[in-house]
Amino acid sequence: MLAFATALLFVLSLSLGPLKIPVSEVFNSLTGQHASKTTWEFIILNYRLPKAITAVIAGIGLSISGLLMQTLFRNPLAGPYVLGLSSGSSLGVAFVIMGAGLLPPVAAGFLISSYGIVLASCLGSFAVFVAQKLRDTTSTLIVGLMFGSFSSAIVGVLTYFSTAEQLQKFTFWALGNLGNLSWTSIVILAIAVTVGLMLSILSIKPLNTMLLGENYAHSLGLDLRKSRLVIIFATTLLAGSITAFAGPIAFVGLAVPHISKLIFQTSEHWILFWSTLFFGAIIMLVCDMLCQFPGTELTLPINAITSIIGAPVVIWLLVRKQKFMA
Repeated sequence: MLAFATALLFVLSLSLGPLKIPVSEVFNSLTGQHASKTTWEFIILNYRLPKAITAVIAGIGLSISGLLMQTLFRNPLAGPYVLGLSSGSSLGVAFVIMGAGLLPPVAAGFLISSYGIVLASCLGSFAVFVAQKLRDTTSTLIVGLMFGSFSSAIVGVLTYFSTAEQLQKFTFWALGNLGNLSWTSIVILAIAVTVGLMLSILSIKPLNTMLLGENYAHSLGLDLRKSRLVIIFATTLLAGSITAFAGPIAFVGLAVPHISKLIFQTSEHWILFWSTLFFGAIIMLVCDMLCQFPGTELTLPINAITSIIGAPVVIWLLVRKQKFMA
């Protein structure tokens, strides 16, 4: 049912927008048949299809990374950016946008490319290498928060010395944008997210074991340090690559895993993995459609809609948790 809902919303996202296109024309364009109007086919294949694919990839990656972090830290309010990945990605992209001009032309050209942006954005993987030296998740969390503070400070310095044009470009990136991605960028993003999902699938059994506590997991023979490293590296690939291309999208990674847990009422990660995957794609597609106002050219940043939807969910979770504690 979730897979069918995802496919249905995917087609609707190609149909709805400032210019409404009949669903039958969308099917004709996707199946190789020509639409009745060339402008419709051009809009679908060159604008809406890349954006819809990016929305699905971003929703899946952020939701799964949120599930991984909430289980790893056993904290229902942990998100994909808890290890400073958002700040690390912001630092990398800020350096590309506002500091690439200080480098030699060859190095600056590489950073501005899609490969360079991903590499710079994944600076949040710094926490992965530090995690090898740490023994528990609390220390890993503290290192992530400290790295996030350090990255934010460097971004502030870069912002202070930037031009108005650079500031505007960085601000648009920070607001989140699922459009304007080339097919090359989408392929790079899909590869990074696919590798992250494969690592997540390999971590399902360790995640189920971690629910019982670190001491019990260790008694069962689980290598906690290795498992924690794989989970953090998977989160870095998922959240870092998505942040590089679409910006730091808020609340999706935090709220979607809770929606899956509430609906399916289970802690089995094999079920939660697939339900979270589909719910993430569904919610991101819905948010993308809500960003567009039919009949107008007005488009809101994706972060505005995800925050409007995600913030009430988080507030409701906190209120619900307090009621149970009372």
